[in-house]
Amino acid sequence: MALEINDATFETTVLKSDKPVLVDFWAAWCGPCRMVGPIIEEIAKEYDGKAVVGKVDVDANQEFAAKYGVRNIPTVLVFMNGEVVDKQVGVAPKKVYTDKIDALLVSSTEEE
Repeated sequence: MALEINDATFETTVLKSDKPVLVDFWAAWCGPCRMVGPIIEEIAKEYDGKAVVGKVDVDANQEFAAKYGVRNIPTVLVFMNGEVVDKQVGVAPKKVYTDKIDALLVSSTEEE
């Protein structure tokens, strides 16, 4: 299951992770967010142990949404070593998200 990330846990969970992190910025009232939600949950299961997959409810947690310029939702940001390395705004097929994580997993194993 995707982690529920909030302003209090964002730094520890996302910015200090040693794994790739995919963060879905969403809101309960957002129709397209409800389309992306099940995709994010599937990815969380498939990448368990390899990447961190989480969700930030922008209505309840505005600090990091504002910091990273999230103006439209759903916005999915991909982090590596505390930096945003990729971004997807709007609904996209699952493969778009998994390709972003896979690219980071490949590059991090090449560096070792």
